[in-house]
Amino acid sequence: MSEEGYEARSVRPYAVTGGRVRARSDLPLEALIEAQPASRPVGGLPPEKRSILQYASEDFISVAELSALLHLPIGVTRIIVSDLADGDYIRIVGSTDNSGSPNSDASPALSLSVLESVLNGISAL
Repeated sequence: MSEEGYEARSVRPYAVTGGRVRARSDLPLEALIEAQPASRPVGGLPPEKRSILQYASEDFISVAELSALLHLPIGVTRIIVSDLADGDYIRIVGSTDNSGSPNSDASPALSLSVLESVLNGISAL
């Protein structure tokens, strides 16, 4: 790999997150993301955020799946997802609140769905 290619891959996640290394909340890998109804313009968003909105508009998708689909580290994906949730572009289902207790939106059926999605993703590797 050329030195230039390595440098570009190292700088890109830093630029995508605005230099942040932690999300405001610690999203679990299995947290499901759902796009909110299109009420806000997405034209000014970076490509990574638009891609997340596209995937989340089709069906529920986990943070881990988004990370794999976008070829981004999980930490970077968590930061982007957190930003989108703060901007009311998406809704996070099956996460925990700041006290660490389960979110009221979580349900056992969604947990099974997440496990199946993770298993399918691992099998596809």
